[in-house]
Amino acid sequence: MVSADNLDGQIAYYTMEIGIENDVKTYSGGLGVLAGDTIRSFADMGLPAVCVSQVNENGYCKQILEEDGTQVSEEDPWPVEEYCEELDVEVTVPIYGRDVTVTAWQYDVVSEKSGETVPIIYLDTNVESNDPDAQEYTKRLYSPGYGEDHQLAQEIILGIGGTRILDELGYEVDVYHMNEGHAALLTLELLKRNDMDPEAVREQCVFTTHTPVEAGHDQFDWDLVNEVLGEFVPRETLKEYSREQDLHMTYLALNLSRYANSVAKKHQEVSRNMFPGYDIDAITNGVHVPFWVGEDFIDVYDEYTEGWQENPYKLKHASVIPDDDIWEAHQSQKEDLIEYVNEHEGADMDPDVLTIGFARRATAYKRADLLFYNHERLRHIAETVGEFQIIFAGKAFPGDEGGAGNIREIFHNAWELNDAVNVEYIEDYDMDVGGLLTQGVDVWLNNPRRPLEACGTSGMKAAYNGIPQFGTLDGWWVEGHIENETGWKIGPEPEESKPDETPAEEEDRTDAMDLYDQLENTIVPMYYNDREKWIDIMRNTMAFNGPYYHTRRMSREYLEDAYTQ
Repeated sequence: MVSADNLDGQIAYYTMEIGIENDVKTYSGGLGVLAGDTIRSFADMGLPAVCVSQVNENGYCKQILEEDGTQVSEEDPWPVEEYCEELDVEVTVPIYGRDVTVTAWQYDVVSEKSGETVPIIYLDTNVESNDPDAQEYTKRLYSPGYGEDHQLAQEIILGIGGTRILDELGYEVDVYHMNEGHAALLTLELLKRNDMDPEAVREQCVFTTHTPVEAGHDQFDWDLVNEVLGEFVPRETLKEYSREQDLHMTYLALNLSRYANSVAKKHQEVSRNMFPGYDIDAITNGVHVPFWVGEDFIDVYDEYTEGWQENPYKLKHASVIPDDDIWEAHQSQKEDLIEYVNEHEGADMDPDVLTIGFARRATAYKRADLLFYNHERLRHIAETVGEFQIIFAGKAFPGDEGGAGNIREIFHNAWELNDAVNVEYIEDYDMDVGGLLTQGVDVWLNNPRRPLEACGTSGMKAAYNGIPQFGTLDGWWVEGHIENETGWKIGPEPEESKPDETPAEEEDRTDAMDLYDQLENTIVPMYYNDREKWIDIMRNTMAFNGPYYHTRRMSREYLEDAYTQ
């Protein structure tokens, strides 16, 4: 069996963001939260790993929502020194023709199960020897309000600076894992160390792509690259490993890695179409189960599926959990959520009413407002079939007017329907709120425009709390969905979906009508009239999806398919 013993040194896991705990504000969303879950599982499994990120002392975005839903985005600082140890290490990287000093902090992730530790090395340029501009580079995640040059500087620090820091700290790295293209410039540092031998670099590098959206793949104009990075390596060399028209970070990573993967089987298909000619594998994401399961279900699992925390495969035995235990645990977690929403939003939600949850980054393709496509149809269902309430959460990227407008649309629709459907939007979505939602709603709604969802791990978190997903068949839901057994689909089967041939307006109309049909004819009636079947579906989400969609399985696949090949 392949094990960590097959490694000659450390796994160096590079990620621009990481969600390791709620108040360490070095994350914006799914990419960072996945990184945190991955590092927790590395520690649980005793893998020899180190994580590299940036310190983001001013956080990402504190969201304030005005009365009409307008998002105000502010800095969200956190006390680095209370969580991290300052390291006695210093390197420089070239940015705009001057040497920028990079220092580091360390945060130790210690497994409660194994006692093993995985360090996170947070890179920091806010030091006295740097000029004021350089001091800003690592202060805020993705630096909203700054230009592409600032973004490129951050990626120089992550890839080149991070690799130099690890070297100075004495890490002997066997595998460099680039979690998204932000870290791809580490390949240039490795080229220089290996006499410009690409094969030597490929032998050390693996790459994970997370986005099926073209705009999500960083690209930098050559003039900007020349200005910011200079001739770090010859321009023609860079073009050879990127592409002629610009520095494309995903191509750079693909061309200089021995292994590349997508994050779901459907995403593999999309990625191979985006980057034809590249052998892109599929390792479906997972979640760190003990971190995301609510306290009431922890007690239930401890009683009926002994050893599940160390081996989530044992959740296959959730099939034996009695109805009453499932329902009582769920209702307790639901009451915690409803109490939080009522207290923090001044709401009047009822724990006995069917509750639908939707929490994602606010951006157009997530289609948070699809539920409101036809007010009269939605009103008819609520007034004649059964009452339901909806909880939304999610931040727009600061400066993204489309995403901010999406939040305002939800507020407007909520006002229009407030006599029939209770709708609440939780302000300042974070990991704690995400945990409450995925532990406490009755149905997890996810209806992105196909095929733009790479994975969608929030639905996995819900499944581990017995909450079925209701969503379009994209990302992980293509794999985890069994109709009327683990949840419900919206729209066509994957093989019937032709997004390239279907106008967006037609796709929205078709999906919205199917959403309403499912609510009216299946979901709402079952919740109120067939409790036994509803609990069967809850049980299935745990017993069918639980054994697979976790980061222990995912990390094992990385170990066997990527790290030790």
